[in-house]
Amino acid sequence: MGASALILVVAHAAGYAARRLKQPYIVGQLAAGIALGPSLLGSVAPDAQRALFPAEIGPALTGFSQFSLVVFLFGVGYELDLKLLGDRARSAVTVAVASFVVPMAVGSGCALLFEEQLRDLGMPPRLSPATVVFAGVALSITAVPVLTAIVRENGLARTVPGVVAVSAAGLLDVVGWTVLAGVLMHGDGGGESLDWRWRVVLAAGFVALMLVAARPLLRRLLGRTRLEPSLRLALLIGFALGSAWVTHSLGLHVIFGALLAGVVVPREEGGTLDPDLVRPLHEAGSLLLPFFFVVSGQSVALDGMNATGWTTLAVVTVLAVTTKTGSGTVAARLSGLGRNDARVVGVLMSTRGLTELIVLNAGYQAGLLSRPLYSVLVFMALATTLLTQPLLALVGRLPDRPGRAGPADPPGPRSRHHHRNGDGSPTAPAADVG
Repeated sequence: MGASALILVVAHAAGYAARRLKQPYIVGQLAAGIALGPSLLGSVAPDAQRALFPAEIGPALTGFSQFSLVVFLFGVGYELDLKLLGDRARSAVTVAVASFVVPMAVGSGCALLFEEQLRDLGMPPRLSPATVVFAGVALSITAVPVLTAIVRENGLARTVPGVVAVSAAGLLDVVGWTVLAGVLMHGDGGGESLDWRWRVVLAAGFVALMLVAARPLLRRLLGRTRLEPSLRLALLIGFALGSAWVTHSLGLHVIFGALLAGVVVPREEGGTLDPDLVRPLHEAGSLLLPFFFVVSGQSVALDGMNATGWTTLAVVTVLAVTTKTGSGTVAARLSGLGRNDARVVGVLMSTRGLTELIVLNAGYQAGLLSRPLYSVLVFMALATTLLTQPLLALVGRLPDRPGRAGPADPPGPRSRHHHRNGDGSPTAPAADVG
């Protein structure tokens, strides 16, 4: 109980402080999760850290973290309005491909080029093919949940760059998780799990079943009955947990099932979101996500960082920002977006955080990362997410070249839309990023 109280109080206090510093609330929670691990609390007060987080409570913390992850991503899937994409589908696909291929190639190439330096971080003398590919995946991930929070809190949810970035990030992560699944299966050696061909067939069948059968069934159930709000919420969260369990059983991550469940849930008349569903999902996800960050932070240790580690962190962070921002910007521009809209898309694609932590945890548990390198990549995820807000402010002040406005930037002021943060408070109106 003491650990739970500490996690909730410290994480939400850090989230409030982050928002005061013009950072997303979730960034503060991520930093608090790392601070409650061996990196800070374990260094300053190791006895207190061991007393607050004994090994016996590990399964309970893991259960809370998985539940919070499913609820949060279910809300993200429900809020993802695919109809907003419209004629921007080509832009989203172009950005997704470029933002995955370029960092993937750079990450894998650097793993091969700097094997000797990685040896100083506890990696084996010869990296396995799975480790090399994993290095590329780790550099190419964009965190859909954190990106969605940043887009929402900056009033960009209904703007062209916001829609393109969220859609591209969703497509990119589908590719990333697919590649990651192959990497983990290669590293695991198969075990007693299903053959990958059967997994593909069963996963495709499950997606089809969700779209063809589950959505109409939910529409009929929710539309023709007057369920109590609490019962309705429990039914839908149970649906999300069941979907996450199925995808996990198929060898995929729970993120697939949670997002798919959110996408499948029917909207209100006219395609609007149900506030009685959105509000509690945001509140529950925001309340419990610190448990996931704390579980992730338990394997991060600053005392394992030597000079090579800090140098690697600087290099990896620069590569992570430049490859994602540059490839995303160029791809968005080539696909028809205006200059500043393309810059905003590029900056948003560099956001990591929650999804990156999921990927790194999977790689660490599979033995593809040493603990020092895992720590480096976790701090890289935090750094790139922290840089998103300042870079958005920077590109918002960069003017377009005279007479060179792109097709996505027609003359005239942008419309302003008011949105709500995860805590229910209204965000500022959308910034004029064009």
